[in-house]
Amino acid sequence: MFQKLKAEIVITIPDDKVLIRKVEYEELKQNELSGVYWNMKDLEKRINKKSEWIKENILYPGRFKKLLDSKNGGFVHYPQTKGQTWSFQATKMSKFLDENFNNIFGGN
Repeated sequence: MFQKLKAEIVITIPDDKVLIRKVEYEELKQNELSGVYWNMKDLEKRINKKSEWIKENILYPGRFKKLLDSKNGGFVHYPQTKGQTWSFQATKMSKFLDENFNNIFGGN
């Protein structure tokens, strides 16, 4: 015959921490970029590459530009004249980078 033992444990959570469900955490992370626009410097920091590399490997190749360019309904504003800045819709650019990692770095 087996004996049953019931135990109670107390875990103290520090005041500077919170306990939330993983789903809630993922939603918060997603919302972090909502309504945020990156410039080229932001994108450079995000992917740790210089603007020349980004332009050569992501922004100007036809396979990506058609999708990215805001003129085609994309989420990247390509400067039209000297002095204009790049603008990237952060949530969509971040998702694009995640989903196309192999295409960008694999050269497919």
